[in-house]
Amino acid sequence: IKPVVDLNADGIVDVEDVVFMTQHWGENYPLCDIGPAPFGDCIVDVRDLLVLAAYMEPIKSEVKPLAHWALDETEGDIAYDSAGNNHGNLNGNSIWQPADGKVGGALQLDGIDGYLGTPFILDPAKGALSAFAWIKGGLSGQVIISQMGDFGGTWLGVDPSGKLMTGFSGMYFGDLVSESVVTDGQWHHIGFVYDIDTFHRQLYVDGVSVTEDATVVSGMPSDGGLYIGASKDLEAGTFFSGMIDDVRIYNQALSAEEIAALAN
Repeated sequence: IKPVVDLNADGIVDVEDVVFMTQHWGENYPLCDIGPAPFGDCIVDVRDLLVLAAYMEPIKSEVKPLAHWALDETEGDIAYDSAGNNHGNLNGNSIWQPADGKVGGALQLDGIDGYLGTPFILDPAKGALSAFAWIKGGLSGQVIISQMGDFGGTWLGVDPSGKLMTGFSGMYFGDLVSESVVTDGQWHHIGFVYDIDTFHRQLYVDGVSVTEDATVVSGMPSDGGLYIGASKDLEAGTFFSGMIDDVRIYNQALSAEEIAALAN
């Protein structure tokens, strides 16, 4: 027989049930007298609390990005990192769009020479990573996020057919290309996850996994910063032509649940 542990009947066993129990501490209060299970001992005490604790929902720690550029600025050449000090610098024809973003404002890039450059964030060879952003527009062959350096590459980009792809470690392992076209002029939440436990890359569009490696891939070392809206070599044709919003970088592989929450 299982004790009734949802003391306040709200559908979840949590700290509010603990508070409810302490309000009757030391009393002979049948609803809270659940220990020793299942019948109790006619007093609300630590034995009841231990039974309650065994049924409590685990508290999930908030997943915090290593870098987060909300891109909500209205003027100036600095894109501020709200998660740290990895502030980025605007280059070329980059225009703030304070009222037209998916989440607040956004950064409008012209596809010719506009991009955002950031300092070093992380070394892909040292662990897992996730990179996410909202985009609208863009053309085939353009790049959304890349890392500078000899072993850097395209973290998120668009292939010749307008499909989301990643060239992360592509120099040695080949690109990972999805079947999802993201250059249709609509807002899309796009993302890339590298899981150090499985050594797989995975691409996400609008909160849903769209492709994943079938074989092992390893991250290549790089101490370069990021380019948002251009390739690592700033090649013509790779500059993004559209809007980018809410760019987030994590030093862990986000779960499907966490990614769905970001997209919504």
